[in-house]
Amino acid sequence: MWIEGCSGGIRPNNNYGYIVVNEMDMKAPLTPHAANETAKLHTVVLGLPDSPGATPSLEEAYDATSYRSVELGIYPQEADIKREMDALLSVLERYQVEVLRPTFIPNYNQIFARDVAFTIEDRFFVANMIEDRMREVEAFRPIFDRIAPGHLVEMPKEAHAEGGDVLLYNDYLFIGTCREDEFDRYKTARTNRAGIEFFKKQFPDKKVIPLHLRKHDTDPTQSILHLDCTFQPVAEGKAVVYPGGFAVEEEYQLIERIFGRENLFVVTQEEAMSLSTNLFSLSPRAIISEEHFERLNHHLATEWNMVVEAIPYHEISKEGGLLRCSTCPIVRD
Repeated sequence: MWIEGCSGGIRPNNNYGYIVVNEMDMKAPLTPHAANETAKLHTVVLGLPDSPGATPSLEEAYDATSYRSVELGIYPQEADIKREMDALLSVLERYQVEVLRPTFIPNYNQIFARDVAFTIEDRFFVANMIEDRMREVEAFRPIFDRIAPGHLVEMPKEAHAEGGDVLLYNDYLFIGTCREDEFDRYKTARTNRAGIEFFKKQFPDKKVIPLHLRKHDTDPTQSILHLDCTFQPVAEGKAVVYPGGFAVEEEYQLIERIFGRENLFVVTQEEAMSLSTNLFSLSPRAIISEEHFERLNHHLATEWNMVVEAIPYHEISKEGGLLRCSTCPIVRD
């Protein structure tokens, strides 16, 4: 078994069977490309399930869902995380997607690759992560080294955005955010006004739409960690959405106007807490979903004529992320 994207020569890992090699330098440079969430996927970074570290304390939890899972004693175990991520890897390989992995860090949570970096058009952006997750950025360094010159962008220090808050829809760039006075108040506030202004300057021809999310650090019924936890385009002109996740009603109504109410699948609060909006598209007609999302999966397959690859991912959802959170596309059609 090999990890792509690792550096530092040959290093056996007796606990997890990985052989870490400097393969990345022998690979051709990657030119990022992604204009939307649903075009055919070619290259993706998938997080790592092994050695995620001990169950955090309540004080160490950095999202409301993880806080609740710790509080209830249901935080996922390593074996379950590995089983579920291996199921996701199997689907990606079956669709012949090139899968890169970050550098392995023992006793550290590396499941959610999406937030570390993200592609918009032909640029790969390095996020300014919260302090709790900064080592994840360093684990991406060999992947950053493979990005073609001129296509890697590190966000300025004052501009904050994580990949879960950035949704692509062709001419639209939806960005999850919060009120400015909430950004320093909540751990679950990850994208600020400076981040939005940064993307407006980067993409002057796009319609950059901030969407304010409800925030809370300990109550998942009152908190949306990232935009993809309440809204996501899943096919051309169609999206899955939880209206209760938006702090401003008019912003949800804007989504209705853009997509049309008849093209939205509206999830309940219970479904939203299971992260039913957090799916991952393989192509315009094929999508990976969680096997327990029976109502949603039936609708995707029968009403929207999509191929639904349903896999187990429920345990990982207890950490506040799901399928889109675990994956970081670099190249789509």
